Amino acid sequence: MNIYKDYIQEIEERKAQGLHPKPIDGAELLSEIIAQIKDLNNEYREDSLKFFIYNTLPGTTSAAGEKAKFLKEIILGESEVKEITPAFAFELLSHMKGGPSIEVLLDLALGNEAAIAKQAAEVLKTQVYLYDADTARLAEAYSAGNTVAKEILESYAKADFFTKLPEVAEEIKVVTYIAAEGDISTDLLSPGNQAHSRSDRELHGKCMITPEAQAEIKALQAQHPDASVMLIAEKGTMGVGSSRMSGVNNVALWTGKQASPYIPFVNIAPIVAGTNGISPIFLTTVDVTGGIGIDLQNWVKKTDAEGNVVRNEAGDPVLEEVYSVATGTVLTINTKTKKLYNGEKELKDISKSFTPQKLEFIKAGGSYAIVFGKKIQTFAAQTLGVTAPTVFAPAKEVSIEGQGLTAVEKIFNKNAVGVTPGKTLYAGSDVRVKVNIVGSQDTTGLMTAQELESMAATVISPVVDGAYQSGCHTASVWDKKAQANIPKLMKFMNDFGVITARDPKGEYHSMTDVIHKVLNDITIDEWAIIIGGDSHTRMSKGVAFGADSGTVALALATGEASMPIPESVKVTFKGEMKQHMDFRDVVHATQSQMLKQFDGENVFQGRIIEVHIGTLLADQAFTFTDWTAEMKAKASICISQDETLIQSLEIAKSRIQIMIDKGMDNKNQVLQGLIDKANKRIEEIKTGAKPALTPDDNAKYYAEVVIDLGLIEEPMIADPDVNNVDVSKRYTHDTIRELSFYGTDKKVDLGFVGSCMVHKDDLKIVSQMLRNVEKQNGEVKFNAPLVVAAPTYNIIDELKAEGDWEMLQKYSGFEFSDALPKSTARTEYENIMYLERPGCNLCMGNQEKAEKGDTVLATSTRLFQGRVVEDRDGKKGESLLASTPVVVLSAILGRMPSIEEYKASVEGINLTKFKPISTKL
Repeated sequence: MNIYKDYIQEIEERKAQGLHPKPIDGAELLSEIIAQIKDLNNEYREDSLKFFIYNTLPGTTSAAGEKAKFLKEIILGESEVKEITPAFAFELLSHMKGGPSIEVLLDLALGNEAAIAKQAAEVLKTQVYLYDADTARLAEAYSAGNTVAKEILESYAKADFFTKLPEVAEEIKVVTYIAAEGDISTDLLSPGNQAHSRSDRELHGKCMITPEAQAEIKALQAQHPDASVMLIAEKGTMGVGSSRMSGVNNVALWTGKQASPYIPFVNIAPIVAGTNGISPIFLTTVDVTGGIGIDLQNWVKKTDAEGNVVRNEAGDPVLEEVYSVATGTVLTINTKTKKLYNGEKELKDISKSFTPQKLEFIKAGGSYAIVFGKKIQTFAAQTLGVTAPTVFAPAKEVSIEGQGLTAVEKIFNKNAVGVTPGKTLYAGSDVRVKVNIVGSQDTTGLMTAQELESMAATVISPVVDGAYQSGCHTASVWDKKAQANIPKLMKFMNDFGVITARDPKGEYHSMTDVIHKVLNDITIDEWAIIIGGDSHTRMSKGVAFGADSGTVALALATGEASMPIPESVKVTFKGEMKQHMDFRDVVHATQSQMLKQFDGENVFQGRIIEVHIGTLLADQAFTFTDWTAEMKAKASICISQDETLIQSLEIAKSRIQIMIDKGMDNKNQVLQGLIDKANKRIEEIKTGAKPALTPDDNAKYYAEVVIDLGLIEEPMIADPDVNNVDVSKRYTHDTIRELSFYGTDKKVDLGFVGSCMVHKDDLKIVSQMLRNVEKQNGEVKFNAPLVVAAPTYNIIDELKAEGDWEMLQKYSGFEFSDALPKSTARTEYENIMYLERPGCNLCMGNQEKAEKGDTVLATSTRLFQGRVVEDRDGKKGESLLASTPVVVLSAILGRMPSIEEYKASVEGINLTKFKPISTKL
């Protein structure tokens, strides 16, 4: 059976699932299709034509290379296909975005056939995905006196590719659809357990919300064919939890419009909204697709005659509806007045949705086209020796006389690109910045690879100091899906120039270390900007932004990102931690105390948390910065003492060296370069030439939060509050409760110690607690399963050297083996301890899960419905988040402990401690 017949068989299999043919990305299949097109009597010719025209992926896929080559033959008259005229061939090339298509267009434009050159030039003038090799050809031809090259460059310098696009419609009609009440996690739009299918866009689209919701959306579209469906988070924020591009892709697939008639299942222009707006990282992803994100503020706190907030019996503010957005409501967005209307009635000023920059993204069909367009215009103007006309909205440069800088403002000023020389920028500025470190994770990595192919990128930007492709999200189970996807991903990224967790050639032992831990180590400068394909890309050195797979691709390809400088909230500490408390309790208490200080307003949302935490090493401090994703902050920055930062950098160096020793460095010696940079930074700090980053004394903050450590009397639990009568209050991370709230009759079905929130000391705590219990009772007996997943292999090696791993092995009923990794996910658990492979494990929810309906106590970050644990009939699954000692003791007891039991269990154990510094940083 040949490859085409294999494809036909796959089509039949997909048809049974209600799916169309899978888009073609391979050269071998497309070559066979082209041969069948050329054979006029071939029985498959008609279908082959459709597949060639409408079902081939663009960019740098090997199929795109074959398609571009055949279209060139048609244009030059070397092949004749009556259904594809030379004019139509040019049109098809114009939709292929870059890579092979640009190479062909340049061949034709710079060739000897004048008429063909003119047509090719007209198409090239609309293209923006050009790279160094392409622009070098144009510059060389121009220098040699080629008039077509000059004409193309003149068009680029004027940015005709942008100015000649249709303007954004003045009025956009929408019909509302309430996707859920309360915060909407991206898990609702693109569930983690369906991560394996993300690169198959049509298949993945089937998992958005529910089949019933999909049918309701289609019904609304049928009733209102002239309106776009606007997905809404009623009484909540849209897109919390992750920066998931697949979530936006799914929304666009169901409610957006097709980007090109010749590119299947790539849709753009989704419209999403939330009572409390859009999560910052999700909004960036909406921009990638040229979509619109709206902050509705359609529910507000009710006040009495004196202006005081009215509260319910639980003490929570009572909300009242300002205007209705019930499903099926027809509204109008006016992009000129920048307001939302119901008929003639003005409902809301939505100017923030239509800044000059966002209007450009909408007009161009996405932010990538603007980023590349600006680079092409600059290149063309410089090559011609002219001044480029102002076409794009200028970078917004906010400068304030006499005001000091916050930490993030300092970092952005250092890394800003293309701004007015000598100008100091403040929060609110909107600028391009150099990206130092990039991270791609394995369940979004295939999409990142697709994005790189679609934007015709073939090699990592030399601007990037280091980039890493993880294997942690698929580490738990080496199933058929992982075996099919991960080697392919690792080869692509390895070839692209990224350091990879698995070696496609099998020359080094695979490393499934949690990506955030690796990025935290390879960030060797606290002035760095980091972009990573996960919401928990929040390093304790530098400032890190979780991003969608496309923004990660853009950072890898260009070494840049564009974003506004966010406002900051300063967090400091006072008092002293109680002896029995763990630092995780401080993290949860920060959120709880902040909400109380600001009467329920989350001042962290969408802002930078500048946390003055100078005495904690980077590993421990990461527990705080990691959690800031759940605080809905845009990012966070740790302000560290000089000595502490030096220690953290020394640890980072040793861990990078381990990666080098494994054979993970590449021909560019990226990892060795990071060690060299770390050494330089350490020397700068030691000599005083450049001390650790601190804000200016007169910096201005949106708010300042002071956390009183003395108020933390008991372990603090983040509770999904699954039975709250107010649906909007379920599954948020804002319900923080003390241990004693639960009582000892609260059953715990499973404990989980793992994910990015734990560090080496957490694993030592597990070992020490086992010793304590063994000493008290003669043995350790688990009344509930305990799953333990170390974040990294280094930690396991260090625990082995220090004698702690032996204690864990003694009481484990299962220990991972890299030689024989699990091939199927566990569905049932015994009352034993499971020592799982380093990686995300239960936190990710795409492979391992707790049993349905379980009450799970976890050190994880995830409490969303269905993530760690799904519901069962009559019992909701709940994932309560707590410190390591609370989780371990609960698994041993099979229930929540009393405060007295907890204190006894941690006596003499070195919990993760934090002490505020006495001097100002």
